[in-house]
Amino acid sequence: MIKGSLPALVTPFKDGKVDLDTLKKLVEWHIAEGSNGIVPVGTTGESPTLSHEEHDLVVATVVEIAAGRVPVVAGAGSNNTIEAVRLTTAAKKAGATAALVVTPYYNKPTQRGMLDYFTAVAEVGLPIIIYNIPGRSVVDMSPATMGVLAKLPAIVGVKDATGDLSRVAKQRGTCGADFIQLSGEDATAVGFNAMGGVGCISVTANVAPALCAKMQAATLAGDYAAALAYQDQLMPLHEAIFIEPGVAGAKYAMSLLGLCSAEVRSPLTELLDDTKEAIRAAMVHAGLL
Repeated sequence: MIKGSLPALVTPFKDGKVDLDTLKKLVEWHIAEGSNGIVPVGTTGESPTLSHEEHDLVVATVVEIAAGRVPVVAGAGSNNTIEAVRLTTAAKKAGATAALVVTPYYNKPTQRGMLDYFTAVAEVGLPIIIYNIPGRSVVDMSPATMGVLAKLPAIVGVKDATGDLSRVAKQRGTCGADFIQLSGEDATAVGFNAMGGVGCISVTANVAPALCAKMQAATLAGDYAAALAYQDQLMPLHEAIFIEPGVAGAKYAMSLLGLCSAEVRSPLTELLDDTKEAIRAAMVHAGLL
């Protein structure tokens, strides 16, 4: 089962190109640190600025290095159904465990349109995690629509980034208690699991994988006192990473740990000095520096 702490893996760059050597080291590091799975080429993997060839290469590389030790949930969404099917097919061919498929952004489909889109992607035959993030895609999949999709064997779960914790209970009602519900928001991950979630696809886990994994393990064991102690350590970092776009925040923090370059692709930019200082201070608070 896909559960626990799954870093939304950054895509490291070197002089504008994907840094495969560093990518491989990051996968090994995350497994050693206790991450329960890896999610390459999501938004935090800068999928909007990767070419299709780069996208497929990153997925194939992560699957190869993970070598079945942890699940690999490959980003495969688009606002173009044909492209989403192609990306999901490539992820399946590479050997990914599942695909993370975002609700179609920008063209604002209706609930009917989302049903058509996800039904087409499900026909690929790879397990699908729906990614519902209204703040970025502008559309919000209703619990009722999700319940219809949950009847398809390939639709196995959701990454919920609505920020509405009541959605977990509503989706348990429409999709069933076995439907995999993963938080898409680090700051509310403890509460999400208390409502019935089983994990988090996490940006902060790029920087603090061991702490995030321990926090998730505590919630899944029902030890919320321990989970809150970990969350107290992590909360300033959750906030600081997102002062500017989370990818840039995570990569800067990782650069302080010597894990990868802080380099991001335009239209993202280097962080402001005040943001850098806030991230550094949060890392000290978390015991990472």
